[in-house]
Formats: sequence, C-alpha cells, structure tokens
Amino acid sequence: MAETGIDVRIGVVDSGCRDEQLPWVDAQAAFVIEDGQLWQAEATSDTLGHGSAIVDIVNALAPGSRFVLAQVFQQRFSTTAAQVAAAIDWLVGQRVGVINLSLGLRQDRPALREACERALRAGVLICAASPARGDPVFPAAYPGVFRMTGDARCARNEISHLETEFADFGGHVRPLDGHPGASGASMGCAHMASHLARYLAGGGAPGPASAREWLIGQAQYHGPEQRR
Repeated sequence: MAETGIDVRIGVVDSGCRDEQLPWVDAQAAFVIEDGQLWQAEATSDTLGHGSAIVDIVNALAPGSRFVLAQVFQQRFSTTAAQVAAAIDWLVGQRVGVINLSLGLRQDRPALREACERALRAGVLICAASPARGDPVFPAAYPGVFRMTGDARCARNEISHLETEFADFGGHVRPLDGHPGASGASMGCAHMASHLARYLAGGGAPGPASAREWLIGQAQYHGPEQRR
C-alpha cells in the first residue's frame, strides 16, 4: 500500500530511546513505582538498549512515523501491570495510532485489561509480544490485542500469518545492526507494529478487523513454521 503522507504516531512502551533518536520523538514520559506508589516522571535516556532497538526498527520500516515513548523499564527489565496500564492510558491521550508492547507479563490484572479495552475503544491498534509456544502472557492474550511473535522464515519486510493458539502474526526476529543480543518475539512484535504503521500511513481504515485483513493479504507465509 502506498503511503499517502498521513502522519502516524507510534506509542512504544519500553525502555525509552537514545538521545540521538529524540528528533523522531514527539513526547515521552516515565512511569515508575516509588515508595509503593505509581508516579509519572521525566523519561531518561535508554540504558538497556531495548526501546532504542524498537524505535530503530519502526523508523527504518515505516519512515516518517513519529514516536511517543512511555518508559516502564529503567535500570532493569522489570515492570508492573500498573505501570504498563498507566503507560497505555497516557499514550491514548497522546493520540497514537499504534501501541507497541514488546513485553509480556505472566499475570492477568484488571487494570491492564481495562487499559487495553479503553485503547481499543479509542481505535488504537495494540501489538503485544507473545511467545511462539508456551503459556499466554499479557496484554497479548487479551481480546482485540494483536499477538505478535518472531518467525525465522521472515525477512525484514515479510509477514507470516500464523493464527495459532499462541500468536496471530510473526515478523523478522532480529533488530537492526548495532543492537546485539536482542531477538525473538519482542523484535518480531516491533516489525509487525511497523507494518501496521505503514497500513495507517497508507490510509488504512482504523480498527483491528480491517488491519488484520490487510496483514493477512500482505503475508508471505500462512500457517506455523514446519520444523523437521
């Protein structure tokens, strides 16, 4: 689908970005737990590299996208449902079209479920990482959320339509050069968020049903990878 110049804002719930990526960022905030309370604070530069890898992928595959960053990882890869829920609500208020959540929490929490429901009612497309096998994680397991994973068959611009009990779609599993160590479902999710950003930039109709049909039509692979 050709781009029409529609400005698309991509929300990323992760560890922030590098300072040199800030020209692509419209707004950012951190969501932290201090003294047992949830606070919104100023975001800091990404020290983990994970959020930066997500931003680089989306910027490369969907150039022209603008970013809104909700930082829920600071010094380590640990967060809570309350932080992620607050981040989603804030991103909806920032009028993003897609939210990328390259993360998964083991426990279903009402606050997180309800934040996703509010985002979906607002017409936001939610991409969340889901393991290709194993127990479900949240928010990927919530109705209406795209369950995205990595698929080793996919080149960087390719899509696999999986529709398994674990995931809906798969994308390229590795980050861009310069981000060693990161791979798998979280990177696949970022690639799929990039495809949805292109879909919206090309004038695609809002809502997960129309976006799903577009992704299926764009997919190079259908069904799970057959391992021998």
